[in-house]
Amino acid sequence: MRDNERVHALEALGWDDEWSAAFAPYRERDLTPGRVAVQHRGAYDVLTADDEVRAQITTRLRKDATRAELPVVGDWVALALDDGASPTIEAVLPRRTRFSRRTSEDGASTAREQVVAANVDVVFIVASLGDEVKIRTLERYLTLAWESGARPVILLTKADLVDDAESVAAEIADVGREVPVLTVSSRSGFGLDSLRRELGPGVTGALLGPSGVGKSTLVNAVVGDELLETGRLSERGGGRHTTTRRQLVPLAGGGLLIDNPGMRELHLWLADEGLEEAFPDIAELETQCRFADCRHETEPGCAVRAALESGDLAPERWRSYRSLQEELAELDERLARRTRRRRRPGTAAR
Repeated sequence: MRDNERVHALEALGWDDEWSAAFAPYRERDLTPGRVAVQHRGAYDVLTADDEVRAQITTRLRKDATRAELPVVGDWVALALDDGASPTIEAVLPRRTRFSRRTSEDGASTAREQVVAANVDVVFIVASLGDEVKIRTLERYLTLAWESGARPVILLTKADLVDDAESVAAEIADVGREVPVLTVSSRSGFGLDSLRRELGPGVTGALLGPSGVGKSTLVNAVVGDELLETGRLSERGGGRHTTTRRQLVPLAGGGLLIDNPGMRELHLWLADEGLEEAFPDIAELETQCRFADCRHETEPGCAVRAALESGDLAPERWRSYRSLQEELAELDERLARRTRRRRRPGTAAR
């Protein structure tokens, strides 16, 4: 394959001049750029300009990198493809965006970051119209989506199961304020063109949401093939959780889509800015309070309390905001305690 053909093949995976510049030090070492498509236990499927390879990370990378710095689906990596040797991942290029959560196995005193997907341009927050759409869950996903650096879109699947999907979408639009809300049906094809328009050439999207909302079925509908395994639908349209791994899927139109396993729990990671983006109305109200350190309880001139009393701010939205704020404060304290422990004399850094 000629060099210009390789560049075009990489561009279909999201490669551009900025990535090329970041890869320059590795090019001098005769390494090859690739993008992680699937993460296995101890190995990765990586897409290159020429092929798809199964690679392992080097011992040095495993030793030097933190858990959050190891390759994940969507990462661009530097590959050693020596003749006669198994491909190895030598380095991970700096991420432009990353969707992170606190690991679900964390105990009461631990706090660790899990990067779910990297270098995503559009985060599709998926909910099913076959079930009750949980507004508070959407707010949680929106907080982390904004913090990731990607552009969030709310995606309502199984639109064929309700009489007026657009009216439901209009009700939910208040949750995300300026965030687009799309309604789609994998069964009928309704709304798929709107989804495809969000995924132009080189644009990477990621589907994130609970189990059973139809993410894998949606990928198959967009691709036009039964690429991913899906579960049987119940009589009322509910799906079963089948996706067990994340996968980057190139689309015919030039975009890419990451399917993710359903998340039973979505614990927040560091997301102060994301919280303000997800609740811009409350962030604006807080700037209007008379006192900069207003706790929004009994202080005079509190714009938040005034909005609650007038009905301009829904109590359940305020409670959701405060709950997420408290969760982030608890996370900050956990991380601060861990830092203090590591600074104690005789304590080895981990």
